[in-house]
This record gives sequence, structure tokens and C-alpha cells, in this order.
Amino acid sequence: MSNTSSDVIPQWGTYMREIYLNGKGPEPLGTVVFEEIEKKAIEKLKDLPGAFLYSGGSAGTWSTYTGNTIALNKFRIIPRMLVPCNNRDLRVTLFGVTYPSPLILGPVGVQGTFTAEGEYAPAKAAAKLGVPFVMSSASTRSIEQVAQASGNGPRWYQLYWPRHEEVTFSLLKRAKENGFTGLVVTLDTMSLGWRPHDLERSYLPFGHGVGTQVGSSDPVFMARLGKKPIADEIPEFPYDAVTKQKLLVDGDPTAKDAAQLGYAWLAEANFGFYRSWEDVKPLRDNWEGPLILKGIQHVEDAEKAIDIGVDGIVVSNHGGRQLDGAIPSIYALESIMKSEKVRAAQKSGKFTIMFDSGIRTGSDIIKAMALGAQAVLLGRPWVYGAAIAGQEGVEQVIKIILADLDISLAQAGLKGVADVLGRADQILTKVDF
Repeated sequence: MSNTSSDVIPQWGTYMREIYLNGKGPEPLGTVVFEEIEKKAIEKLKDLPGAFLYSGGSAGTWSTYTGNTIALNKFRIIPRMLVPCNNRDLRVTLFGVTYPSPLILGPVGVQGTFTAEGEYAPAKAAAKLGVPFVMSSASTRSIEQVAQASGNGPRWYQLYWPRHEEVTFSLLKRAKENGFTGLVVTLDTMSLGWRPHDLERSYLPFGHGVGTQVGSSDPVFMARLGKKPIADEIPEFPYDAVTKQKLLVDGDPTAKDAAQLGYAWLAEANFGFYRSWEDVKPLRDNWEGPLILKGIQHVEDAEKAIDIGVDGIVVSNHGGRQLDGAIPSIYALESIMKSEKVRAAQKSGKFTIMFDSGIRTGSDIIKAMALGAQAVLLGRPWVYGAAIAGQEGVEQVIKIILADLDISLAQAGLKGVADVLGRADQILTKVDF
């Protein structure tokens, strides 16, 4: 499946036929089942303690993570029969741009701890298939490096909100100059969540200068430290946290410099400086493209986002990585979409609703869209694909979930995603197993 122009309907479901006909099964991952891909990623990273759980782990007891999938499973699709749903149309228009599907690769940090390709793997895979890629502020490559890898692919920039306005504006300037068209501001990670699996190992790649490459390449941030920006830095792979920490304890000057820089970047972007709604205005004033707030879970926050003039939200609980015991993201979406104000703003075209946290299958996407999401962000599955097989692994994950979506639409008697959006009352029922 290749990138296509917006006037051609991509036929994602043909990927299933390709697998049957090639006689070798799904390559390079060897499976189309999320749980099996996850197991393969665990095996691949077994000699890198802490690496898998940094992405795969969650806050506290993992109750938010497990709650996301349990809640999604309580919504059930009601199929219709004898519907001529040939040539199903998965295309969506977001912020005036038509994309081949409602799938977006969500932002995930420190990818250079999972694969030698780092952020290049998803950037290139997404560009090849026409899927928007959201680059994380915690990337192991600079804004400029990721833009180059992405080429003409659609890309947005995710902002971990710096303390200092001049640093924020510098990041926005670089993102704009490098072709990032959307700004996704993460609201639920002003500080790191309580993650026992990371705490038990003291696993924090930033403390060794890994995942700080956006900061270390920024002229304004580095000037605050009395340093010059570092261009084209690529952290060593594999990342060995134990060895890096030993070098630091032994006083290795390079390790000390990396730690100083890493903790300075954490203090700038992720160590407990909490914002207010009034703080959004400077972002709005300094970003001409779509401004999207990620991490909205309460209906009043969604309505407030409309009031202050942002262009959209991502209903998300960060995949369960921030607050243990939080509401399942799909329940938050259901609640938010009951608001007349939200529905009216969405209908007017001035406010876009997106969703993440728990998406694993095509049916999950149908459920989220039926409840009102216009697009979904995918996280862990593509990270696991990257860990196993780099860019090709990410490409396969994209093809898997979109083929699943395409075929599930047909099985449900739906002609395309336009038939799904906001029609939960006709498409879904809610059960209590």
C-alpha cells in the first residue's frame, strides 16, 4: 500500500490478500496479532534492561492501562447485512487536509532506546504510507533530522511545554521552518507519572543525555546553559543504562556533561511546572497552524478548549502512563461527546476531536469514531514494530491496523469511515460482561 493522492480511494484491505498470496505469512513481524508483536518486542529488547517497560509500562498498578482495553471491549459493534459496501473509503479530512485514513502515529519519546533507527523509522514509514507522524519533544533525533527523514510526509510536532517562553518560541520556530504543520501540546505530562518499573531501576535515559536531542540542538535552550547547540547528534545504540550510570559515578567527563544537559532539559520541560488555561494564548499567538491540546479527559476541559480558540483536542490518558486509576479514555470520549457545545463546535468544522489510549484493532477505531473521534493516534503497537524490525516493522503495523479497519467496516456493513462518525446510537451497544 503506497501513498496516494486524495482523489483516489486507498484499498487497505488488499493487504490481507497479499499475505495469503505471498505464501510466507506477514513479514517482517511474522504475525498480525498485537499481543504476539508485543511478545516479540519483549524478546528483542530482553538484553536491554528497562527499555521495553519505558514504553510498554504504565503508572502505578497499570489499572488505567488495563482499564482502557477493558472499556473498549464493552462497546460492541452491531453489524448490518446486505449493504453494498465495496470500495470502502477510509479517507478523512483534518484541519483542511485529506489523509488516506483516520490513523495518526502518536508521539513516543526516546525511540533510540528501542531501535538503532530511532525516530527515523516511524518518520519514514509514515511518510511512505501517507500517515501523519507526530514527533515527540523527547526524541533522540533533532527536529531538523526528523524533518529530513520525513521528507514530504505529513508531520506534526508534539510539545512538552518548556518553562521559559523564549525556549518554547524557539522550538515552535524550528518546527514551522521544518515543515511540521500541527502543534500537539501535551497537557498531562508537566511532570513524569509514578512508574514503579522505572523507579526500581532508576531508569531515566534523559539523565544520560538520551531523549534530550531536541533540547541539545536548540540554540536558545543551549545559550541559557552557556553552550552551543549540538547538531546531528545520534545517541549510541544500544542504550546501556547500567554502563552509562557507572561512567557517571566514576566521574567520566562526557557522562557528566550528558547528565548535566539531560537534567537541565528535564527541568525545562517535564519536572513539575504546571500551567493554566491563560498560558495557552502565547502558543496560539505564535503558531499559525492547527493547535491541538492532548490529554483532555473531562467535558469541561473540552469546552474550555473551545472557548480559548484551539483547533482540536486529543482525548487521552497517555496510554495509562501518567495517572493510575484514571478514567478509561473511551469513557472520557463518550462523556465529552454528550456535550452539545462540543458537538456543535465539531459540526461547524472549527473544532476537531481525536482519540488515543487503547487502540489495538480496526474495530477499536470504529468504536472511537462512532463515539465522535475524527481520527485516532496509535502508540505502543508501532513502537513494538520498530523495536523488532525498524521502519519495515512500523510499516507492517500500519498496514495491519488499516487492513483490519477496512475489513471490519465491510463486516459491519459500513461503506467507509464517514458512515461511522458520531453514529454510536446506531452502530454500537454497550455490554457488561
